[in-house]
Amino acid sequence: MSDGILSKAATMEIPISSNGDTSSLPEDDGLEQDLQQVMVSGPNLNETSIVSGGYGGTAEGIIPTGTIKAPPFPGSLVHPHPPRGASVPPSAPAARRMARPAAPPAGPGLHPPPPGPPAGGEEVVRGIAVEKFDIVKKWGINTYKCTKQLLSERFGRGSRTVDLELETQIELLRETKRKYESVLHLARALTAHLYSLVQTQHALGDAFADLSQKSPELQEEFGYNAETQKLLCKNGETLLGAVNFFVSSINTLVNKTMEDTLMTVKQYETARLEYDAYRTDLEELSMGPRDAGAVSRLDAAQSQFQSHKDKYEKLRADVAIKLKFLEENKIKVMHKQLLLFHNAISAYFAGNQQQLEQTLKQFNIKLKTPGAEKPSWLEEQ
Repeated sequence: MSDGILSKAATMEIPISSNGDTSSLPEDDGLEQDLQQVMVSGPNLNETSIVSGGYGGTAEGIIPTGTIKAPPFPGSLVHPHPPRGASVPPSAPAARRMARPAAPPAGPGLHPPPPGPPAGGEEVVRGIAVEKFDIVKKWGINTYKCTKQLLSERFGRGSRTVDLELETQIELLRETKRKYESVLHLARALTAHLYSLVQTQHALGDAFADLSQKSPELQEEFGYNAETQKLLCKNGETLLGAVNFFVSSINTLVNKTMEDTLMTVKQYETARLEYDAYRTDLEELSMGPRDAGAVSRLDAAQSQFQSHKDKYEKLRADVAIKLKFLEENKIKVMHKQLLLFHNAISAYFAGNQQQLEQTLKQFNIKLKTPGAEKPSWLEEQ
């Protein structure tokens, strides 16, 4: 049947003037029926032949296609059209194989996809998330209780734990720090003025020395003034070194020693607020009904209260110790620095150069000469 279709198609003639229009050709009922049958059932490739000599050639060049195996063409852009006939449903095993995702071919440069995370990894991630949620939950509850306690204290409706002796020492420390900061500010201003004075005296001495060489009639007078300004400049540099040492020591005392103690005081005040907040919560639960749920909540509140009580008492002891050592250190440091400041200022304005230098030696203050290089890091150790 297929040979008859090809022979009929080969004997058809299409006029050139028609430009491929076959509407004027006579209809062939047999050809139309054969084409319909091919469209329904599909061609039989085993019976199809390849004509090597063109349409209408002899039968000698016919080769059965059943004996030819077409080589595979991977990656070819031309795909055979599926048959348009009635589709046959695949079997159950074939359907399961078709439903599976196709695995990518393993070739050079291609790596298999990494395996998915094990089940244990999901449990670890879930555990971390639950732990973070618990931390945020505890923080929120603690913040709520402390804020409630703080507002009740501000409006006079809540009770507050007070250590009168410790509170007095803390307030005195804060007042002392404010006063020392004022002294430090004034001492820095004095240092800036002294530096400007020394620079002016140095420039004035150079000007007098230059004029003494260029004015023979006033050489002696300019020379005296030049020597005086140079001596004042040297004494000013010595005094400036003493005042700088005083400023550095006060700065360390105020911004390091006192500030460290005040940081511990802030931690103590936070612990005191938490202690009072959980104490109030425990008192409210103690006055409520004693059912099963209330007893469990009461036990939890008692445990939290005891934990914050221990923290509060520990920080209160730390603050008391730090305040004691700070007071001793402050007296020792200020005794030395005030004595240095007094002796240096008195010797400078009295014009006593030897006493001024002796004061610096007494307190182990070394002045940096203008042309001296900075010491190495080994010498500074």
